[in-house]
Amino acid sequence: MRHRVSVVAALLLAAHASAQQPSQPAFTFQEVMIPVRDGVHLQTVILTPTDKTGPLPILFRRTPYGVPDGPLPTVPTSFKELAQDGYILVFQNLRGRFKSEGVFGLTSQVNLADSTSTNETTDAYDSIDWLVKHVPNNGTVGMMGVSYDGLTTAMTLLHPHPALKAISEQASPVDQWMNDDMHRYGALRESYAFEYSVLEQADKYKNTNFTFETYDTYAWYLALGPLSNINARYLHGSIPFWNDVVAHPDYDGFWKREAWVSQLHASTVPNLNVAGFWDQEDPWGPWQIFRHAAEHDPDHTNFMVAGPWFHGQWRTAKADSIGLIALGGHETAREYRETIEAPFFRYYLHGQGEKPSWRATTFQSGANRWRTYTEWPPKDARATNLYLRADGTLSLDAPTPKARGATYREYVSDPAHPVPYRRRPISPTYPAGDWRTWEVQDQRYVDGRADVLTFVSAPLDHDLTITGELGADLFASTSGTDADFVVKLIDVYPEDAQPNAWDPEAGPAPGQYARSINGYELPIAMEVRRGRYLASDEHPRPLTPNKPLEWKIPLRDRDHVFLKGHRLMVQVQSTWFPLIDRNPQRFVPSIYRATAADYVKATQRVYCSAALPSHIVLPVMP
Repeated sequence: MRHRVSVVAALLLAAHASAQQPSQPAFTFQEVMIPVRDGVHLQTVILTPTDKTGPLPILFRRTPYGVPDGPLPTVPTSFKELAQDGYILVFQNLRGRFKSEGVFGLTSQVNLADSTSTNETTDAYDSIDWLVKHVPNNGTVGMMGVSYDGLTTAMTLLHPHPALKAISEQASPVDQWMNDDMHRYGALRESYAFEYSVLEQADKYKNTNFTFETYDTYAWYLALGPLSNINARYLHGSIPFWNDVVAHPDYDGFWKREAWVSQLHASTVPNLNVAGFWDQEDPWGPWQIFRHAAEHDPDHTNFMVAGPWFHGQWRTAKADSIGLIALGGHETAREYRETIEAPFFRYYLHGQGEKPSWRATTFQSGANRWRTYTEWPPKDARATNLYLRADGTLSLDAPTPKARGATYREYVSDPAHPVPYRRRPISPTYPAGDWRTWEVQDQRYVDGRADVLTFVSAPLDHDLTITGELGADLFASTSGTDADFVVKLIDVYPEDAQPNAWDPEAGPAPGQYARSINGYELPIAMEVRRGRYLASDEHPRPLTPNKPLEWKIPLRDRDHVFLKGHRLMVQVQSTWFPLIDRNPQRFVPSIYRATAADYVKATQRVYCSAALPSHIVLPVMP
């Protein structure tokens, strides 16, 4: 949920990176304290461009990460395309952060029925009301932001100010138990939830990274043992949001109130939703906002954009690759801002240009091309089953009742030796560094692990395009009374996908050999389901040992081409650590109160028979 770089660091670093300072700053600077309805004052910075005349629109961003502390000498790279049209930039710290008064709750709860309550929706409304009355402007206001700033942008949809004419929520979370930052269908995103809670609530006046005494955080979290030790040894109840997380393991009233998107049923303001296909934090929320707003959108003002990006990568200079995966010469971030974002705000805030004619625009990975769609998902996409076979292959042909041989594959899952979610040593979930690109990491690092099942297809004899929602439909059992299953759909590159770029006599330079995409196993979709919640999100139930159950695992929206000569791969495992907390595999009322004795080995079976045909559902385009 964090995108600190786009708020302060990118603004100030980009400004100071200029080799030659201009004769005057690019923006004038003003800091004010805006009053909201309960008397709290919010620290707000107003940056007015010095090279534009006449009334301009206001472009507003609300953040928990801090605001600029002075004028900007140059226009930041991530704002260059918008700046050409001219906007008054306004940045505001959320209540309880930095100089803003009040208490920061790290919450997205909104009670529309209570006119006296305050929340991010009312604070935005009151702030916009003040701005349009006190800052010279053309009468139109827009909002945009990534991650938490995207959340505060999106929440204005519930009760928008009349002057708010367009927004762009980018990577906004919507339901922190179902998906995005803190959980995936009730499975706790342990490292992120813990580290982010500390980041935002340890100190009102700064962003605080937790200090690990062990370099490899995989080793630190494993040595930590049960989750109750986080408070017992380190936090001692000092972080309110972490206390809420461990007090509410199930989808109870607390999390349902946090799921603000459940109150959204119409497109109330023109909205450009933006998502990254490899967003390691908030890949799900924008699609849910898009779908909820589409329930009533008579004027067609609800738009979706998705690209080959990690969290917020569309705000970087180029985004011509993600990890080692090049994007065919496209500078996707610049292209998005030039051809989609800037025209969107130009039309709705300046009254110039044309309204978008499409509903969804994606950068289709694999083929590396921009695509537009009049509806999402496309009607032409045909749900096609890709079956997991007991011999370790993948096939479009379903198992037959007369097939001989094994009907399942199995492995032993041991919580004491969980599968790491990326190569070790694992760094903390800093907003930069290795955390950004782990979702595109070559999955060969788990080859040979006995607790990871691998299924692979023959090389494709034609391109295979998947556009729309993916899902996994596993039939699986456990010898325990609780379990997790993680499913990964992977694009396997040919062994000769890339020619050697080194001298055949001298060989590669140090580190160069590992930077090839030959044989690369690129994750396309990955997700986890927790067994205790298969029957009910609100009321967890133990599993019956060794009884096969159907595990439906959503794999979100994608637009990808598996190229001719590539292979499809599916990996199945039961731990993904410390991204996801360890399931004890013995049912307990709350995993957050489990003891060390509750963690046990279990034998997991994945069935591949005609009666129990585990498969991936692919939305195949003709």
